[in-house]
Amino acid sequence: MKSRRSFLAAAAGAVLAPQLIIGRAEAAPQPPGRAEAGPDLDGWARVPRIRRRIRPPRFPRRTFPVTRHGAVGDGTAMCTDAFRQAIAACAAAGGGRVLVPAGTYLTGAIHLADNVELHLEAGATIRFSRNPADYLPVVHTRYEGVELMNYSPFVYAYERENVAITGSGTIDGQADATHWWDWSGDPPPSERPDKNLLAAMAEQGVPVAERVFGEGHYLRPNLIQLYRCRNVLIEGVTVKDSPMWNIHPVLCSNVTIREVTVDSPNGPNNDGCDPESCVDVLIERCEFNTGDDCVAIKAGKNADGRRVNAPSANVLVDSCVMRDGNGGVTIGSETTGGVRWVYAWNCTMSSPRLERAIRIKTNPDRGGYVRDVYFRDITVGQAADAVIEVALNYENKDTGPYFPDVGAIDVRRLRAGRAPRAFNLIGNPGNPIKGVRVADSVFEEMAEDDVVREVTGLVLREVWINGHRADSGD
Repeated sequence: MKSRRSFLAAAAGAVLAPQLIIGRAEAAPQPPGRAEAGPDLDGWARVPRIRRRIRPPRFPRRTFPVTRHGAVGDGTAMCTDAFRQAIAACAAAGGGRVLVPAGTYLTGAIHLADNVELHLEAGATIRFSRNPADYLPVVHTRYEGVELMNYSPFVYAYERENVAITGSGTIDGQADATHWWDWSGDPPPSERPDKNLLAAMAEQGVPVAERVFGEGHYLRPNLIQLYRCRNVLIEGVTVKDSPMWNIHPVLCSNVTIREVTVDSPNGPNNDGCDPESCVDVLIERCEFNTGDDCVAIKAGKNADGRRVNAPSANVLVDSCVMRDGNGGVTIGSETTGGVRWVYAWNCTMSSPRLERAIRIKTNPDRGGYVRDVYFRDITVGQAADAVIEVALNYENKDTGPYFPDVGAIDVRRLRAGRAPRAFNLIGNPGNPIKGVRVADSVFEEMAEDDVVREVTGLVLREVWINGHRADSGD
């Protein structure tokens, strides 16, 4: 346990029985009806049931130090093969702990196996190579909500059960302005042509196996990605300087992310933790200092999101600290498979570079739904933009073929200190945000007027802005 954190008690509440079995088989839940206008006021009663279902995996009491397989913790010797051998030996024995002792271990991609816990002792750092060739051959992955074959994520598992990354060490992606991050914009090499090519392939229905990128292309991998896994634990470690998203569970079920520190404030798209198309996820007592959203819940994008058609549901964010980032707790922008039953509570968010505390973003290319979203006991010291933003015109797109269905959002007992505005709520013409309730909340120093456009069912109860009561609605 990290003594510098103050861990608050968990709140009560529970969620749907699992509607999505993810791993080797999956089935999407039925989307909510568009007639639903407001949040289920008893929604918090679902939380205990969800919480009871989320259980970290357990591992046999066998230990496989990477140093016994040739790893040298001097920061210069390449240890890729030693990690591979240690993981293979652990898996062949029926599972256990792959131990990383104190030291600095330089490596390429690490691929986890069933029943394997990768454990970093105090003083241990896994430092990843800056050579893209060390993340080949390509693997089945997702890039911004679209499936493809690409460079391997640095720590990766595909269709595995009972996998964990634990300990008090550091996982260092070593990305910087001249390694990986420079692919994010112009001048070349740039990801832009490859992003456009991948989007076109998805629209045309090109099979994933034929969407081959990797060498000669510039789509950045994630630092940690668990793909179609069941029973996942990430606990205690510090992660930093990913090429893009730091922790990215995809199509997973029963995921626990606990007491993790994400210290990655400088890179582009350096999201902290992005569960995508996952069910039964607990993110608790974590600290985020990121170059993009701290926590971002996603569900696939556009044509590929409709093909996969898998939602995120039953996501709990408890007692986390958010510092720098585009959003504290965010949903989107990839919402195509749908997002439902999200809860965040006892979180503290504050930084001059934290743009928004609560953020939902999507547009009429995405489609899908975002509903039954609950926040309570949120403290926001300061934010650089709106405290609460729900924007259906992400990337300035107000019209398109797939209007998103967004509403049933409930916020209670939020206290914000200083920000430009309390609310930025923007629906689409003819497709409003449907049902936002804010209660028992205080916004102390808001410099500008709120933006509320194309919203139905907005209810404010015991809401105070700049010392004035702002109650409205039914």
